[in-house]
Amino acid sequence: MGITVSKKVGKAVQRNRAKRRLRELYRAALPDLKEGYDMVLVARTRTVTAPYWQLVKSFRAAAKQLELIKTVGEDKE
Repeated sequence: MGITVSKKVGKAVQRNRAKRRLRELYRAALPDLKEGYDMVLVARTRTVTAPYWQLVKSFRAAAKQLELIKTVGEDKE
């Protein structure tokens, strides 16, 4: 997993906050994600200000659309 944050997001404090939020988002979703995929998360300006639940919802929707979420029958290791 890689994270990229442009200087357009803001100063160092805002960029670091965006990275921390995306890291935590990924860490929390990791047990539900299929293995064997590389992922790059790109922080946008709203990553810093959006409610965390909204980031989770967007991430899960994108992962589901890309079929990266484990299905019920798949082994959860």
